[in-house]
Amino acid sequence: MKQVKSVDGIPAPGGIMTPRETVAALDRHIVGQHDAKRAVAVAMRNRWRRQQLSEDLRRDVSPKNILMIGPTGVGKTEIARRLARLTGAPFVKVEATKYTEVGYYGRDVESMIRDLVENAINIVRREEIKGTETEAKRRVDERLLDLLVPRRHGLEEDEESHQQFERSRAKMAAMLYSGELDQRTVELTVEQKSTPMVFSGAGLEQMDVDLQGMFEKLVPKSTVRRELTVAEARGVLLEQETEALLDPEKINAAAIELAENMGIVFLDEIDKVIASESKSADVSRQGVQRDLLPIVEGTTIQTKHGYIRTDHILFIAAGAFHRHKPSELMPELQGRFPIRVELKDLQKDDFVRILKEPKNSLTRQYTELLHTEGVKLVFSDDAVEALANYAYQVNQSTQNIGARRLYTILEQLLEELSFEAPDMSMARVEINAAYVDERLAAIAEDEDLSKYIL
Repeated sequence: MKQVKSVDGIPAPGGIMTPRETVAALDRHIVGQHDAKRAVAVAMRNRWRRQQLSEDLRRDVSPKNILMIGPTGVGKTEIARRLARLTGAPFVKVEATKYTEVGYYGRDVESMIRDLVENAINIVRREEIKGTETEAKRRVDERLLDLLVPRRHGLEEDEESHQQFERSRAKMAAMLYSGELDQRTVELTVEQKSTPMVFSGAGLEQMDVDLQGMFEKLVPKSTVRRELTVAEARGVLLEQETEALLDPEKINAAAIELAENMGIVFLDEIDKVIASESKSADVSRQGVQRDLLPIVEGTTIQTKHGYIRTDHILFIAAGAFHRHKPSELMPELQGRFPIRVELKDLQKDDFVRILKEPKNSLTRQYTELLHTEGVKLVFSDDAVEALANYAYQVNQSTQNIGARRLYTILEQLLEELSFEAPDMSMARVEINAAYVDERLAAIAEDEDLSKYIL
């Protein structure tokens, strides 16, 4: 299990975050929804607790999968995504509606686990690259020196010639390290990347990766000689040397273990695979549930990197459940999601907090974006109140899309300013309630217009 030393300045004793620390870290990015935060925090802590058990008992402790129930835009996806970032866990978000029963057109349900393994490989790979960075850079410097001051192999050199060569090499090395040679050109052999083959359709994804691997082994790799500057060659050589130092088998094994014990699969729109009154779609939707069941219960899935067991992967499912109830899911599938949390609709006060409190709040994002143009943007308190009010009112009068409404409202509010910003050097712009009303009032009052613009 990956250990977390600290997150956003919050210490984690022993390298593992407690539920209280996890909730505190989530609070820095997500407003409200305390019950959901507590549920995922406990689920993650239980993973650490499981690792402390004896191997015999650990095998029988299943993850406590979570079902989040709530309308769109209230933070379901963000909670799961932030949780994965906090823990360094492999994470994949999928829409259940993308999948169909095996034999129907659509993606194979097992592909979500293959995507999770790929995600885990990227995480392990990044860690391995960090560990080889020093040695890779040393090798790159040696290769660059060999290109700039070629060794004369096979020639018997006298002592004086050898010393002269070493002096020239040392002088060139000093110039290389100082950056004086960055614009000098060298000739380098570069491998040409082949275009991957693409297949589509249910059941063809594993065939795709298998065939791709087979062709990569059969078809010889083509190389070309290119003339590059030393600065450009350094990047190419660093990639080559890093690849040479990595052990793919070790990375794959570690990634599968990481995915098995720490992987998180977020199944969005789970309510959309409940059979509706339309009989034509019932077979496929029920089929998706049947195909999901063994994966959530625990099964072994083949990937091109090896076999992975899903017994201890954490599944977080989410849905609005406007037309259906969780009880309409297959009973066996319901039983695999023992923890259920309901996320609340966002109120006006929530929108105010979303605009002001999170570390990555929208007001801060726009302020920093315009600061790059030399424009100092300031949001007054009454402007934030007005924006929150418009977001809440439009959600009530049209479709409720939660916090996502703030994106469209702020974009509409600042569109003209964003366009003019490059020509407003060193300007200070204060956004107040009057400015907000001037830009948004007419649109928000016209219900038909707000549907299309906001």
